[in-house]
Amino acid sequence: MEENILDKLDMRKLGRELQLARTKRGLTQADAAQILDVARTTITAIEKGERRLKADELIKLARAYGRQVTDFVRQRPQIEPFQVQFRGPYLRDEDEDSEISKYIDQLEEFSRDYLELEQITNSPLVKKYPNEYTIDGIRVDLAAEDVANQERKRLGLGDGPIPILRDILEQDVGLRIFYLPIKPSKYSAMYLYDHELGGCIGINLLHPEERRRWSLAHDYGHFLAHRYKPTMFVINNYQRVPQSEQFADYFAACFLMPNSGLTMRFNDLRKTKEKIVVADLCMLANFYGVSVEALTLRLEDLKLIPTGIWDKLQQGGFKVREAQAQLGLGEIPSQDSQLPIRYQNLAVLAFEQGLITEGQFSHYLRTDRLSARSIAENLRRQRSQTSGINSEIDLDLTESINI
Repeated sequence: MEENILDKLDMRKLGRELQLARTKRGLTQADAAQILDVARTTITAIEKGERRLKADELIKLARAYGRQVTDFVRQRPQIEPFQVQFRGPYLRDEDEDSEISKYIDQLEEFSRDYLELEQITNSPLVKKYPNEYTIDGIRVDLAAEDVANQERKRLGLGDGPIPILRDILEQDVGLRIFYLPIKPSKYSAMYLYDHELGGCIGINLLHPEERRRWSLAHDYGHFLAHRYKPTMFVINNYQRVPQSEQFADYFAACFLMPNSGLTMRFNDLRKTKEKIVVADLCMLANFYGVSVEALTLRLEDLKLIPTGIWDKLQQGGFKVREAQAQLGLGEIPSQDSQLPIRYQNLAVLAFEQGLITEGQFSHYLRTDRLSARSIAENLRRQRSQTSGINSEIDLDLTESINI
């Protein structure tokens, strides 16, 4: 790396990038000072952009921060650091804050890489966002059902089950959705909004698909009604559920299991049977792509079954997975990759056009170079298999057609 590359850089921006990389690595300014064998005040000056960095110093810091030098010398999109809020009186300690912060950083880095790929390939994300819904003064459950019905209508979803929710929210809305292996498992999702990035959601990859769908719908509810308030979704860990969380949960239930469609299907089922049994609940839950618990509680709310059925099933030791296996219920359709398909395609496009190096390509895909090539080949194969559906059709109907 030549010195003149650093001479052209804005030291304030470089300093901020170095500070972010250092904190994400869990290092202090004193740690960085030891790496360069300088005083801590020198690191402070570097990170403020007040002291010009030398090439050998940048190489040492990049290595210590687990980054490539090119990550710092190339122009990257500037975004505000992500700050996630835990909604309501959820109690946690410093260890939990430290544990979850790395996933927040990961979501921030993925989102910024996504924006960078769009800028490199000149392919801006089309954001088909509705205006933020106003729900003040309306009873939470009624507001949630109204917003869910309006969104289903806007997205052309009718009143049936939603096939692959992630695809719809990514492609038809324009959200940035990443699946992250978040531990501990009680953390289900993170939602954030940035004026340049738009809506960003991190979903716990380690959860089963029905729970991931619920988390996605829940955080989509936050996007629709509380757009500018970042949040961390924690399952069953609130001493008192805040109104915003109540809305998001009601919205998820109404969006995934709309009143009209669910009521019609349940009544059709009841007409053909003398009694509704647990197997019926399992099959209906699988049909809508939700948990048996969510389906049962929704039926209770709609007064289609007596209140307390789910509690009785739990007290009786009902084992959901065993029941699903006995019924031979298939897996819920899902799109499981950590990175959105569009993100991956943009990375392939940038690499094929020579806009990024192979090393950068593998970095964007968060894998080694051999695996990155394999991913690229699979995506190319998928494109070639679907290319026929984009063929033009001759709509000239003036000629007679012999049948």
